Amino acid sequence: MNQEIAEYKLQFKVQLSATRRGARLARLLATEQLRSWGVPFKAPAQVIAELAANAATHGLVPGRDFRLAVLSDADTLRIEVTDARGDRLPVPQVSGLRESGRGLVLVDALADRWGTCRGPVPCKTVWAEFDLPMWER
Repeated sequence: MNQEIAEYKLQFKVQLSATRRGARLARLLATEQLRSWGVPFKAPAQVIAELAANAATHGLVPGRDFRLAVLSDADTLRIEVTDARGDRLPVPQVSGLRESGRGLVLVDALADRWGTCRGPVPCKTVWAEFDLPMWER
């Protein structure tokens, strides 16, 4: 994963508390960073909001933060959210009546690609990529 990160020319990384406030701050900070890079931010902001909310909800380990990385080069915008629950990999759930659990379906619909990778122990990273140039989705 570090080799991939080193290839990106534009990088924004921040560590935030694994709370609803931290998840909201992740979206706000990343949106402003994308705006300053001149990258369309509507769809990426929604993906960031979902992944950060998942890190604060499902990836929560008391006393541990989550990390957000937004990386870009000429061809790709990559979003990475790393939390402290490597033992819980996300699974998209399509269930009509549940109030939660559909966030990864949204990520799948908005991003060109997404996935997970384990490590470093005890962490996991959920990532999503957008092909550039992208239009305002």
